[in-house]
Amino acid sequence: MPRHARIDIPGLLQHVIVRGIEKCPIFLDDQDRANFLSRLRVLLSETETDCYAWALLDNHFHLLLQPKQRTLAEIMRRLLTGYAVVFNLRHHRTGHLFQNRYKSIVCDKDPYFLELVRYIHLNPVRAGIVGDLETLAAYPWCGHCELLGRASMPMIQVDEVLPLFARQRKAARQKYESFIADGFHDHSMTKLSSGGRRSSRALDPSIAEDAMFDDRILGGGHFVEQVLNTSSIVQNNHRMPLTELVQRVATSLQIAPATLSAPSKERNIVRAKAIISHIAVRKLGIKGLDVAATLGYSSTAVTQAAKRGEALLAAERDLGKMLGDITKL
Repeated sequence: MPRHARIDIPGLLQHVIVRGIEKCPIFLDDQDRANFLSRLRVLLSETETDCYAWALLDNHFHLLLQPKQRTLAEIMRRLLTGYAVVFNLRHHRTGHLFQNRYKSIVCDKDPYFLELVRYIHLNPVRAGIVGDLETLAAYPWCGHCELLGRASMPMIQVDEVLPLFARQRKAARQKYESFIADGFHDHSMTKLSSGGRRSSRALDPSIAEDAMFDDRILGGGHFVEQVLNTSSIVQNNHRMPLTELVQRVATSLQIAPATLSAPSKERNIVRAKAIISHIAVRKLGIKGLDVAATLGYSSTAVTQAAKRGEALLAAERDLGKMLGDITKL
């Protein structure tokens, strides 16, 4: 049976699992782990990607990510390629380090978010790397210690996770720790390394048995339908060239396309560039560097323009009507 394409749309919560080829180790020592985390931190910042949980094992790792600007594929390509090159040089090896396809599961955030955080942070226990909660709290290669305030170089969006337990930081950490302990003692916890009907309904029995499910998605019913519809729109429009997008926006806003490639402070041109940046990067998955070259921007300016474009379209309904189906890409 052919494998389905990954669902890769910025804004979706994704549980990512990467394994070494033929189950071989991908971290041989702490220097490898530190190098990997250093690369990941830089990428999270550069791509405006939020991380909520992570765990490094010997031959695989788990990440809970929510890309905001870039596709997950771009982020993972940069992370895995860069790490593999250094790993091979350092350990005098050649060839592939990772399995050809990393696994990514789109997750419905509301019902599954905290369960995913717990599942990922208990992975070192399930793998036999640590034996108890006290050791897990001090284990430096898992995001659990970050949420307990014991990490020197944090990556997790702590201010988005801990308030789900309590308003005060101290109380939130205590409740989070109790939440982890409950999972530690519950040997029947649902395995969350896959999507589909079984995993989705195990944690959210309110989903009807005959609802729509997908093995690439943790969730069911309306959420699956919404994700698949959005994915279909993105895939159908992904091949639209950037030049065509520029032409269509310029025509709709009655601007000469040539004026969009040069620096300008004219209001209509700035607005047009913001809209193009938003649609190109966040909806069509076009690289920010390509957008920057087309619009005469820096990559940082494209990121800022994309934010303005999103705000413009949300605030000005007449603008959306003027642009028509372009905003639905």
